[in-house]
Amino acid sequence: MTEQQTTAAGLRREWQAFWLAMGFLTRIPVPVTVDYSQRLMNQCSVYFPLVGLLLGGLYAGLYTLLAGFWSPQVCVLLVLGFHLWITGAFHEDGMADCADGLGGGYTVARRLEIMKDSRIGTYGAVALGVTLALKIALLTDTQPVWLALLLAPAISRLTPLCLMRALVYVSDPDTSKSKPVAEGFSGQRLGVAVAGVAALALVTGVALEALVAVVSVVLVWGAMLRRSLGGYTGDALGASVILSELVFLLMLVQGQEGRF
Repeated sequence: MTEQQTTAAGLRREWQAFWLAMGFLTRIPVPVTVDYSQRLMNQCSVYFPLVGLLLGGLYAGLYTLLAGFWSPQVCVLLVLGFHLWITGAFHEDGMADCADGLGGGYTVARRLEIMKDSRIGTYGAVALGVTLALKIALLTDTQPVWLALLLAPAISRLTPLCLMRALVYVSDPDTSKSKPVAEGFSGQRLGVAVAGVAALALVTGVALEALVAVVSVVLVWGAMLRRSLGGYTGDALGASVILSELVFLLMLVQGQEGRF
């Protein structure tokens, strides 16, 4: 294979990896044929923040359109409903499962068993309600709202990539939906994702907020996962996205009020 053919094959593989990431994280139809393999699934993780940015663009655009007709509170609720639909509440499901497992289990095995249960328990319902309510309140208080909607999905989706490099994967490999992205994610591709998110944060003036959001969740949530589960699961990665979004929005609101 010539150098030109090798380059073309590499670009084609990256194009497919991007669309595989899009299909994995959203309900958006994939318009290309993807030659699925576990290697490609591993490689697609680098595009999670980019998928988040594209989602953020949809959220920001929808909010701007709706703002001409309704109050900010109503617009935020409508955008949140759209988010839950277009992502299939993918990360919210992880948040609820983690709350049920970590709150109701007394051993690692029992926690993992509870997290695999498709039913939602008291801990999960409370966690889901509180996180959604807090997200609505923070978005309503943030100015401009469209910018927070644009940036939060991209910045928060860097956190699971860091956790995948920092912790070991635990759970039943035959039942976990995250197994394909949990193995073989290289440090080089993590570096590309970090550089991309850092550039976005610097250009938009939210570098401090982004840094605090990602680092604090990786350290605190990662330590909790290591102690409670011995590593991370797919649900834990999804929960980390929710937590990072909330910390990022908290930092934005605090910054606007001049409290740091």
